[in-house]
Amino acid sequence: MNVAEEFGLDLVEISPTAKPPVCKIMDYGKYKYQQQMKERENKKKQHVVKVKEVRFRPRIGDHDLNMKVEHVRKFLSDGYKVKITLMFRGRELAHKEVGEELINKIIEMLSDVCVVDKNPSFEGRTIVMYLTAK
Repeated sequence: MNVAEEFGLDLVEISPTAKPPVCKIMDYGKYKYQQQMKERENKKKQHVVKVKEVRFRPRIGDHDLNMKVEHVRKFLSDGYKVKITLMFRGRELAHKEVGEELINKIIEMLSDVCVVDKNPSFEGRTIVMYLTAK
């Protein structure tokens, strides 16, 4: 402790359970600052995957379908994952096969630029599917 005080540094206990306890003389404030800087650098290097959602309805028109598929293409080319949601209302739920055909049509239209990340699945009144760029 006297040596640490002499140099104006801190005595830091590294391993208190060891016999004898292990200590280190260091500038603890400087050490904490360096740890914070390393954490910030690591946060900068992280890549967060963002998800865009595009919603469809079973009775969508051809032009509207093509426009939405083009939006999906743009999102995929920009590096986003895309969540496709097909929403049913009222009696549309009685014709789930129409929705499944539409989902298959969307997959076919986008097969050149994307891969199905999560297969289409029913969740309540919606069919949900995730797409990722090739």
